Amino acid sequence: MLNFTKVDRNNPSKRGVMERIKDFSEVYNVFDKNKAQEQADRCIGCGDPYCHNKCPLHNIIPAWLKQTAQNDIELAFNISNETSPFPEILGRICPQDVLCEGDCTLNDTHGAITIGAVETHISETGFEQGFKPKFASEKIGKKVAVVGSGPAGISVATFLLRAGIDVDMFERASRAGGLLTYGIPGFKLDKFRVQRRIDWLVEAGMNLYTDCEIGKDKSFEELEKNYDAVFIGIGATKGKKTGISGEDNENVYLAMEFLTGIQKRNFEEENTNFIDVKDKNVVVIGGGDTAMDCVRTSIREGATTVKCLYRRDEANMPGSKKEVVNSKEEGVEFVFNVSPKSIESNGVIVEQTTMSEADESGRQSVKIVPNSDYLEEADIIILALGFEQELPSFIKESELELDRWNGLKINEKYQTSNSKIYAGGDSVRGADLAVRAAADGKVAAKFIIDNLKR
Repeated sequence: MLNFTKVDRNNPSKRGVMERIKDFSEVYNVFDKNKAQEQADRCIGCGDPYCHNKCPLHNIIPAWLKQTAQNDIELAFNISNETSPFPEILGRICPQDVLCEGDCTLNDTHGAITIGAVETHISETGFEQGFKPKFASEKIGKKVAVVGSGPAGISVATFLLRAGIDVDMFERASRAGGLLTYGIPGFKLDKFRVQRRIDWLVEAGMNLYTDCEIGKDKSFEELEKNYDAVFIGIGATKGKKTGISGEDNENVYLAMEFLTGIQKRNFEEENTNFIDVKDKNVVVIGGGDTAMDCVRTSIREGATTVKCLYRRDEANMPGSKKEVVNSKEEGVEFVFNVSPKSIESNGVIVEQTTMSEADESGRQSVKIVPNSDYLEEADIIILALGFEQELPSFIKESELELDRWNGLKINEKYQTSNSKIYAGGDSVRGADLAVRAAADGKVAAKFIIDNLKR
């Protein structure tokens, strides 16, 4: 109970910088048994665990920390997988510093428990020992169509299959996984881990249809007619622009087209949008995790220089702090307190900014410093300013009710304006974390199950 006073917080070790920037293999090593036990044993077992409450999936974190500390990996594995559709993935990509670890009781005094690293250890050790996620062997004679194979789609399929409900999943890309496969670089998440989860779903009876775009290769009306329910989890991958002059220049690209092109190249897939940054001076505009993915990818692709421009200061960056640290280690230069004014053929005209006093909510606003323009030279500019929801033709034609951001409107049971059609993830809430999309899929599955088992 008091081991946190004797043992400091420890993060997983990382591959050396000069080694890791040469490839797209994962940067972090998985805790070994002793390190995982040691770190898990620092947990004080709060009666009302803040880590559990802050986790969108409401993972029973203290329980699997306790079992890890006691070396009962099988029980820890079962507890971890009970509430999460893919803990070994979320253990790697979740921004724990602003979620579970950020609310850990020890965070401000002795350092939070390394929850994500222990979570990853539990699953990977369990897999090595032959443990696998469990699914129902008996079917109930109901079938659900899942449109989109990203975090929300994988999650809803997982929990439906556990309940004995058949699932057909439709994905317009060549591979399943959505953002997990094409958006998140391999140095954060090796793609075989995503494929492993997909393979288990198929093994459990899911039918997967890739290269199948709803509204083009298969009609939405057919899904509505032939299935007991439909879940839409298509994500939000339409990149935002700045609205400034020059953003349509041929040297300007959106973050997702850059990242997707690299991943398709790595998969040796047909790729018409590959963006070559080798021997180029690259500037990435933005301060979130996607911006960090772009700058770190540019380093690995052999860019001459890589800069990240952000309009606020470092303390106000929205992304995970460890990603900023990794980026700096790998050679990325950060330029804070600058806002893009226009884009030229040779770079970005920026204006310097300052931060205002914090308002009642603690938020600071950005103020432009007059007459502070200067040129940040660049051959290639990548915009990593967030994402908007897509509005594919089948959603327009289905006349499902939308909000003002083109997101699908749902009720408290995750039903759209058509009670047979459910939705979750970015198609509802806008671009957000993978763990929140996974949580949506989990809750939507519960309501679908309740309805189909009546």
